[in-house]
Amino acid sequence: MTRPNLDTDEGRAAYRAELRRVGWPFRWGGMALIVVAAGLVLFARQGRFGLTEDAVTVAYGVLAVGWALVIGSIFMRTRHHKRRMAEGL
Repeated sequence: MTRPNLDTDEGRAAYRAELRRVGWPFRWGGMALIVVAAGLVLFARQGRFGLTEDAVTVAYGVLAVGWALVIGSIFMRTRHHKRRMAEGL
């Protein structure tokens, strides 16, 4: 892994695009789980769709998994950046 070329505008843009792709499925999957969990909590609290208070407990578990995925993808991206800046160490 070589150090990115950050001297030109094109090099910086390419490196930003590369960093956006690192951990992309985990980041968006985590965000989707967070939105689904928030919807479950709201619908269960209002009693819609036949959801009970047991759904709230499940929703909090889904929320925790979603945040774990988002935070994990941030660590993946940070580790990738550090490796690129250190020329593959």
